[in-house]
Amino acid sequence: MTRSPIPKVLSTFREHEVATLLMGGQACILYGAAEFSRDIDFCVLSSEDNLERLQCALSGLEAEPIAVPPFERAYLERGHAVHFRAHHPEASGLRVDIMSKLRGVDPFGELWERRTTLELPGHGALDVLSLPDLVQSKKTQRDKDWGMIRRLGEASYARDEIPSAERANFWLRELRTPELLLECAVRFPAQANEVARARVATLAAVDRDEPGVRSALAAEEALEQERDRQYWAPLRAELEDLRRERRSP
Repeated sequence: MTRSPIPKVLSTFREHEVATLLMGGQACILYGAAEFSRDIDFCVLSSEDNLERLQCALSGLEAEPIAVPPFERAYLERGHAVHFRAHHPEASGLRVDIMSKLRGVDPFGELWERRTTLELPGHGALDVLSLPDLVQSKKTQRDKDWGMIRRLGEASYARDEIPSAERANFWLRELRTPELLLECAVRFPAQANEVARARVATLAAVDRDEPGVRSALAAEEALEQERDRQYWAPLRAELEDLRRERRSP
């Protein structure tokens, strides 16, 4: 059996005390929504000290930057992702993606306060984006991310038989499976009425209007996809400029 390169990356980051939160596909797996992923994604604190520690960890992984932009604080703080390829024998070929600013998601300090810390047998503690923050980070223009949000909600709903009020609110705000949202509105009527003030899909669920739920969910997705396209348009233009500069003699 081929050994996973993920533990080497995690242990190296931990060894260098890098303030990071696991996100992306690997985080989805930990929350019970399986996804095949060839890379590992982190949200990092963009302070100078932390980025120095991150650079040391990446050097330990024999990781080289790939594509653009370069590994610079300014690019991270504008919302770019910086990509690396690890060449250490225990993590060879793994792509490591680093971001510090995510569209529609709170700053790192707030994410850190809400983080989920998991104990992985044989690997120690691992800090992960909280489930609500992970869901928010997945609201992109990519169709596959919306399928993942749906599976994350389904996994959470199936797992928590006696949920907290906070978790019930999360479901009412974020469930994307119509049948489950309708059921959730029946289970938690007072909270559903409160959330319905801000979410059309939940309002339709309160009214037992399944076609309305489906229509509102589709409208939510379309709106967020357009917001994501608008957010990334200037960043992509900047990347194109960097690529042209790199190709210039």
